Amino acid sequence: MRAGRTPCQADEMDRDRVSGMTIQDQARALAEPKLAHALPQRWRHVQAVGRKAEKLSGLPGVSGDLLIAAAWLHDIGYAPDLIKTGFHPLDGARFLRNADWNDRLVPLVAHHSCAVHEAYVRGLDHELLVEFKQERSATYDALVYCDLTTSPYGQTITYIERMAEIQRRYGSGHEVTRAVDLARVDLAACCQRTLSRMSTCAS
Repeated sequence: MRAGRTPCQADEMDRDRVSGMTIQDQARALAEPKLAHALPQRWRHVQAVGRKAEKLSGLPGVSGDLLIAAAWLHDIGYAPDLIKTGFHPLDGARFLRNADWNDRLVPLVAHHSCAVHEAYVRGLDHELLVEFKQERSATYDALVYCDLTTSPYGQTITYIERMAEIQRRYGSGHEVTRAVDLARVDLAACCQRTLSRMSTCAS
């Protein structure tokens, strides 16, 4: 068990190491040069999501290192040199797949925050679903929770506040707003399941 971890926090930690680096170390090392300079605000969000994932990495049923790595990489598709379709979950996942990243991590990035709904709005759902299998797990739920309770500026906010912020930022009729409306029930369920697991560890 890692120093400072409770028994709950020691569950199912991945040990995928290459050249002495954990998968989460590799993920941050890849994401930072892609996002920090070109998209500093996006990088603040990603850093906060990564830190939140570290705190939730020991929840029951969660693959900890995998969650943290996916958190660091979930928005990598926004990097200017990776944009192909303009749909960041798909662009990011294709980049990671081509770079031979972990076979479970890549679909987590592809489908983060119920991305299939936005893919549908954009007419890319067939491509997304054919290329990347959806995962339904505690790890996936936790990734959604980390993203959907972190503001674009890296602040912790509630899921409800995040939904309202997205709608204000993009406006009615935008693909993202329409996708969030379609995904609302699924996103809320992921967050609620994660909150329940957090309560289990806290009790």
